[in-house]
Amino acid sequence: MDSKLTLLKEFYSGLPKDRAKVETARLGFEFLESLLTDGTTFEYGEMHRSTQLNKYKLANLSDQKMDKLLRAHLAKENNVCLYFDDVASSIFCINLDNNRKSNNTELIPEIKLALSLLREHLTLLGCEPLIIASGRGYHLWCRLAVCIENNRLHQFMLRLAAMTLAGLHNKGLDYNQIKTNFYPDPRIRSRVSLRLFGSDHSRNKTFSRVVLNDELLDEEASWMAFENHLRSKTITEAQFNEAVNVIAAVFNPTPS
Repeated sequence: MDSKLTLLKEFYSGLPKDRAKVETARLGFEFLESLLTDGTTFEYGEMHRSTQLNKYKLANLSDQKMDKLLRAHLAKENNVCLYFDDVASSIFCINLDNNRKSNNTELIPEIKLALSLLREHLTLLGCEPLIIASGRGYHLWCRLAVCIENNRLHQFMLRLAAMTLAGLHNKGLDYNQIKTNFYPDPRIRSRVSLRLFGSDHSRNKTFSRVVLNDELLDEEASWMAFENHLRSKTITEAQFNEAVNVIAAVFNPTPS
């Protein structure tokens, strides 16, 4: 577990570790008190008896407490979700979800094409994503070698999404069937978090597997792909700046 803990901490090193949202089936004041040690404070909770998914937002976490939570995350005793920095981040994520109300876990054509287009756009821009199945869709994570201002990251992702939705429209598919969220989002940075790799999904209890070359990897292979992405796919500042310039030219072409 120690090697996986090291990988998690390194991959998400650009996210603040002094606050987190913990998802767990555990409930009650006794459990809450067990979380509030070493100066940890409790900001809010959501209790859902019907789904057995309870959420606790914690702040003022020590390094030791974060390590304890991450170890429990790896042991599948709880899920750890982290928030983004207020100003700049060295990681960004596009959350692609099935937006259907009747069955939001179905692998619909719109999700399949949107995933393919986003992956293609990012890869051509030199920003190949790590794709993780999220239950309702996919998380596309990109890791940067340096921190980039959040507004700039958000603008970059918005333009990627616009190109992707246009691609769905051109294929005659309804882009309203999917939902895209962007992290970091400067408007809601302190209110939303994302679950880290390495856990079972909170609702369907299946491991959040990596998608590679259109294949859904098993748990062991997913960890290998996660480490490989960390080691070989981290995006340099020069790569990101070039990607921003290329995509900006699509939206603001130079007059001939």
